[in-house]
Amino acid sequence: MQDYKAVLKQIGMKFRIERVKQSLSQEGFVELANVHTNYIGKVERGEQNLTVKKIVELANSLNIPVKKILTID
Repeated sequence: MQDYKAVLKQIGMKFRIERVKQSLSQEGFVELANVHTNYIGKVERGEQNLTVKKIVELANSLNIPVKKILTID
């Protein structure tokens, strides 16, 4: 059984990895996703509890499949 905080950190790390692969700064990601800079920082640190809707929106803004974010080790 997994702890939800650990899962949030894994999801956040996957968003960070994908952002960096695309050579995007957090500010660049913010512009694509139309969210606040603090929000992206919290997501990437695993501090923001995400809704399914927000996960889909963030993945779409990076043009990556949702399953790439939700495949947890």
